Amino acid sequence: MKSTLLDVSRLLDRRLQRRLPTGIDRVSLEYVRHFGPHSTALVHAAGQWIELSTGDSTRLFAGLLAEPADSRRFNALIAWLVAKALPRSIGARFTSRRLLLNTGHTGLDQPGYAHSLHRSALRPVFFVHDLIPLSYPEYCRPGESTRHRIRMQTVLSTGQGVIVNSQATLDAMQQYAAEHHQPMPPAVVAPLAPPQWPEAGSQPPLPPPYFVMLGTIEPRKNHWLILHVWRQLIAKMGASTPRLLVIGQHGWESENVVDLLERCEALQGFVFERSGCSDAELATCMQHAQALLFPSFAEGYGMPLVEALALGLPVIASDLPAFREVGGAVPEYLDPLDGRRWTDLIVDYALPESPCRRAQVQRLEGFVAPTWPAHFARVEALLDRLDPASA
Repeated sequence: MKSTLLDVSRLLDRRLQRRLPTGIDRVSLEYVRHFGPHSTALVHAAGQWIELSTGDSTRLFAGLLAEPADSRRFNALIAWLVAKALPRSIGARFTSRRLLLNTGHTGLDQPGYAHSLHRSALRPVFFVHDLIPLSYPEYCRPGESTRHRIRMQTVLSTGQGVIVNSQATLDAMQQYAAEHHQPMPPAVVAPLAPPQWPEAGSQPPLPPPYFVMLGTIEPRKNHWLILHVWRQLIAKMGASTPRLLVIGQHGWESENVVDLLERCEALQGFVFERSGCSDAELATCMQHAQALLFPSFAEGYGMPLVEALALGLPVIASDLPAFREVGGAVPEYLDPLDGRRWTDLIVDYALPESPCRRAQVQRLEGFVAPTWPAHFARVEALLDRLDPASA
């Protein structure tokens, strides 16, 4: 395997802030696991690109992959490693020809990032997770569309290669490049694999039947629709209404949904929220559920869908290209605004002998989840094309 420079700035920053890993972070950690033994770490600190030595990179990678038990000890380790590397990094031009892997959109919207790459001999390869801020700016934070446009311009003007998670993301990327009259770098579609789940607990977290929603609470995820579906179900079914478990951190503009979760008396005792779960807890929550509900308006991939299907859990999801690409004919696909159809399917799936659920369980027998070895085989093939001399 070729030697690479692995940008772990995003992972490092989020760990230092003691923030829970996002889907992007989990992907980046898999890249650390795969490429770490043959890579050195690049971090952005003190206005500099800082490359750690091979030994110190190994220490940093091990710390990132370990469970965050003692944050103060980890912070002290990082401060020491960066301080050691800083003097030799000041003014560094990175004149040796090497591949640079950036898997978290790190720094791509910063004014000097593209300039620094153009001055170096590095051959950057970027993982593009989605173009949602450009395609659906209404579902993103103010200013995120502008920042993401700069990121994509950096990818197109400096990237030697691009990795994407789905054909849907690649199609959006190619369309953006064409609209802006820029050449598209060589690209590969490498689907993301679900985690290796620990054994699920035998006791369900809620009395069955119950459903699960998994993902950050933000407008794009469409929790609002499902919570209003539940209000209608409670009004019609009373105590026999199935339960709903909402798992996810609070994102931007989540106030309306959070208000419903915390203050709507009608939902109390029927809708439950968890801001975070361990992998073991999450596996247990999903293993005993009737189905995963995934009514998003837009997704670049949709990891919860893959995770659910890999566990044998049926999925009711929005009819999105990325979902059909990875889920095939297994899930139920609905318009994310068709509240009546969502209601009807939820009622059906809650039945002890649900015909629709039974049919999906049968379809699940043919589902083959993506794997990380297959993912990295595709990525390695792209890297070999870009830098055959070091293959």
